[in-house]
Amino acid sequence: MAKSRETAFFCRECGYESAKWSGQCPACKAWNTFVEEPVSKAKQVRGLADVTRNKTNKPQTGGKMRVEPVSLSAVSTKDRDRVTTHIRELDRVLGGGIVGGSLVLVGGDPGIGKSTLLLQMCYNLAADGKCVLYISGEESLSQIKLRAQRIGNASDTLMVLCETSLEQIEDVLVETKPEIVIIDSIQTMYREEIASAPGSVAQVRETTAVLMQLAKGLDISIFIVGHVTKEGVVAGPRMLEHMVDTVLYFEGDKNAAYRILRSVKNRFGSTNEIGVFEMRQEGLAEVANPSEYMLNGRPLEASGSAVVCLLEGTRPLLVEIQALVCDSNFGLPRRTAAGADYNRVNLLMAVLEKRAGIHLSGSDAYVNIAGGLKVNETAVDLGIVMALVSSFRNRPMPEDTIVFGEVGLAGEVRAVSQPQIRINEAVKLGFKKCILPEVCLKNVKKTDKINLIGISSVGDAIKLI
Repeated sequence: MAKSRETAFFCRECGYESAKWSGQCPACKAWNTFVEEPVSKAKQVRGLADVTRNKTNKPQTGGKMRVEPVSLSAVSTKDRDRVTTHIRELDRVLGGGIVGGSLVLVGGDPGIGKSTLLLQMCYNLAADGKCVLYISGEESLSQIKLRAQRIGNASDTLMVLCETSLEQIEDVLVETKPEIVIIDSIQTMYREEIASAPGSVAQVRETTAVLMQLAKGLDISIFIVGHVTKEGVVAGPRMLEHMVDTVLYFEGDKNAAYRILRSVKNRFGSTNEIGVFEMRQEGLAEVANPSEYMLNGRPLEASGSAVVCLLEGTRPLLVEIQALVCDSNFGLPRRTAAGADYNRVNLLMAVLEKRAGIHLSGSDAYVNIAGGLKVNETAVDLGIVMALVSSFRNRPMPEDTIVFGEVGLAGEVRAVSQPQIRINEAVKLGFKKCILPEVCLKNVKKTDKINLIGISSVGDAIKLI
């Protein structure tokens, strides 16, 4: 007889299962993602009907709950009120508050503030009378208490549980039925039926599936804390992000003062919103005016500096782009981009070389987004170009000038979205001059508070310097 398989190979990205190792996953085409895990034994899987214990369902043979389809027209479409966390930046990223029965994944580097923010959220929800359960698999009760004392006094409706067994947690959730549950973290939870270690692909996948059934069946909002790998993605299978309703990522250097909470997936709101926080001794504090915070300490009368306005969802942000261009001591010039797309910087330097006659082929170029913010919007192209030319010619830009616009390969300056919102943010912070694409002038309102200068090519922008 053929020997039964005790182990199998799983893809860390998509969860594809294979009997043998392969260099490339045939499902998601990712390389070197197969890991060997024990095969879980056959077990009875509980569905949503078993969790909810609906009295109208009739049991079938074997004690299983019977489910019946319903007409779509009979489904109630009454919107439920979202639960506010009283943290405006968090509510903005969630889409207006917490949706009942949702499963939210919060990822980020170790020590960046994931547990601190969720504990502050628990304090606010417990103060409103919500039944909140904080489940920790990494800290003891005394350690959680020491960390919580920096935030303030907790309400009696905030409960804490230190447990890693999912079977024990499932029984507690069914008995207590809290409204909000925090799982810290998903890599420490395990199921006894699965022989692999906690944090493995099989454990994370099965644990998240059970938590999703509990969230939908018992109408509990569950927040899952997930550690990230060195590549910046949540550790475990990629399908973990597909299973949850919302995915939030904490960005920023843990040694810096500010943190950025970004939504990369949200079934109940926009995925372009961000929340800005500042790490303090008593916890994370909201940053009401991120633009002013980002421009704090900006050097004046310094070449290679340009202020641009980018748009994160509905929020405009003013950031400083710094560039340093100097002669290269080697035959191969060095290019470095911190916070900006490296390939985009090389593309813009090639446009300056070909279309504007700025010879940068023999110079080292360093581009930095001040404050450590990561920028992907093409509206900062014109700011990068102005900063490079300003540093190359050693001529500073006026300190009261802001720029934004997309630069094409032909050297043209193309339109960007929402120019009026960007201009209003510049006026709010006292800027007197705005350099923007000429095609955007017809979509904005003229005002005496700021001088609008429209340009159509990078040559026109260089003449302003």
